[in-house]
Amino acid sequence: MADYDENEQQMDCALDLMRRLPPQSVEDNLVTLLEALPGLTEDLLSAVDQPLKVRQDSAEGKEYLVCDYNRDGDSYRSPWSNTYDPPLADGSVPSDRLRRLEVAANDAFNTYKELYYEGGVSSVYLWDMDDSFAGVVLIKKVNDGTVRSKGSWDSIHVIEVLEKGRQAHYKLTSTVMLYTVASGAKGDRQSEINLSGSLTRQDEHDLPVGDPGAHVANIGHMVEDMEFKMRNALQEVYFGKTHDIVNGLRSATDLNETRNRERMQRDLFGQLKGRKE
Repeated sequence: MADYDENEQQMDCALDLMRRLPPQSVEDNLVTLLEALPGLTEDLLSAVDQPLKVRQDSAEGKEYLVCDYNRDGDSYRSPWSNTYDPPLADGSVPSDRLRRLEVAANDAFNTYKELYYEGGVSSVYLWDMDDSFAGVVLIKKVNDGTVRSKGSWDSIHVIEVLEKGRQAHYKLTSTVMLYTVASGAKGDRQSEINLSGSLTRQDEHDLPVGDPGAHVANIGHMVEDMEFKMRNALQEVYFGKTHDIVNGLRSATDLNETRNRERMQRDLFGQLKGRKE
């Protein structure tokens, strides 16, 4: 019991540490952590989200994203050709019904990422479960930009679907990993600004399913709404708070002028309040 409590405490501390470290360095930091805690290797590898990697489907000539959800051993399954690279004879693949749904979902999210990301790579993977099915929607956009700026956005949306007649219960767990780096003039690293972090949110809905294809629309709407909310949250946390901190350290305008403006606003508010009374 004591060993279990100790392992659980170590796991909580390790995950808390990984959440506070830059997403672009998660692989190096994870390797260091695994060397320090070899007994938690399997748990950490399954619990820590890593930046998505891009591979090329040679048969279809299309790029796809790889992660633990499309891995079998050392091979990864392409959503386009439904084959593994390196080739795997007995690799896990979805049922025929689910494969048709997976193809439709990949086409839909390929359009979605062009509309919202203007490029990037997307992949959708589905797998059968005892009572229904589950899947993951992956989106990656890298902006190498200019010498002075670069960034990356990684979305991982894990969806669990429980079919109940003409309705289905959807449970969505979304993680976004974001990093942006802006350098000074001529790429001066001494004046470099690095804003990085990750965010995880969950949502659940019961939605009607008139036909199997309705799953694609339902999942699409949930992912779209979740990404909209998470993007706004990231903008407020990383950029809004940074703006507040900088203004608190050094005002952009004359402080006397700012105080006079605030005093005039208070006086005006007091006069309006007095008239109402």
